[in-house]
Amino acid sequence: MSISDDLKLRLDNIINSEKIVLFMKGDRDGPQCGFSARVVGVLEGLTDNYKTIDVLSDPDVRNGIKEYSEWPTIPQLYIEGDFIGGCDVVEQLFKTGELAKLIGDMEPLPLPSIVITDSAAESIREVCSQHPDLNVHLNVTDDWVHEFNLAPNSGQVIAIENNGIELLLNRSTAKKTDGLRIDMELTPEGSVFSITNPNAPSMVSQMSVLELKKLQESGDTFYLFDVREESERDIAVIAGSLILNEESIKFIDTLDRNSIMIFQCHTGVRSQSAAEYFRDQGFTRVYNLSGGIDAWSAEIDAEVARY
Repeated sequence: MSISDDLKLRLDNIINSEKIVLFMKGDRDGPQCGFSARVVGVLEGLTDNYKTIDVLSDPDVRNGIKEYSEWPTIPQLYIEGDFIGGCDVVEQLFKTGELAKLIGDMEPLPLPSIVITDSAAESIREVCSQHPDLNVHLNVTDDWVHEFNLAPNSGQVIAIENNGIELLLNRSTAKKTDGLRIDMELTPEGSVFSITNPNAPSMVSQMSVLELKKLQESGDTFYLFDVREESERDIAVIAGSLILNEESIKFIDTLDRNSIMIFQCHTGVRSQSAAEYFRDQGFTRVYNLSGGIDAWSAEIDAEVARY
């Protein structure tokens, strides 16, 4: 099956509109699949200047780009009009340093301010003394996990020095670490690193069903999203809730990042993951309904069926 001349021309124009173009599910601020998120994570570590095309919002592009590139899956990365590959290819090129060469000179980033206390610096020096040929790398993952490791300097890093310690950061980590403080904390298992990062999103708060009931009665604007399957909603539903699907995800993307959003499921387990996801997208008032619809039925509305 071949694509029409009009669609081919349209894809030509999209691909040549920017040096780096990524066809993905979602966009760089809200990837809608794990593979797309992984490629965005790689690009964020190398450059700020790339364009994303959301194939979910355009079925013609979603199907056409697969024919155009003769590649069956999404995401797909193009650099200077050339097709590079999908997720696995991009990650492999990143590991070998070839992707950085294809992208070219990285744009300068403001150096983050990082504080390393005396006790933390002493601990780092002790470890480094046992591995004098390796460098200290700090990585902050997409889930805001802070990881230290010892490895050679790949050259694709940003160096930060404080209290006599040099830390090497990838570009993505450098964007997340301004104001970070590294200290030591005494625990029953011994001394461990204690990291305070003001850039990390706040934890998802738990909202009780009683608090939700009061919020309903207050008249304040809020959004209640149900992450359950349609078959479960056929059994029981909280009035006013919206099912979390492709359409409602698009709606969420239009909301102010300070909107009150509550996620619910059967007992509060599945909805916790959904709430954490949207918290990571920059929403600041995200809640998980503790106990889910089961608690709502038991404590608020007995007419809602339990299952």
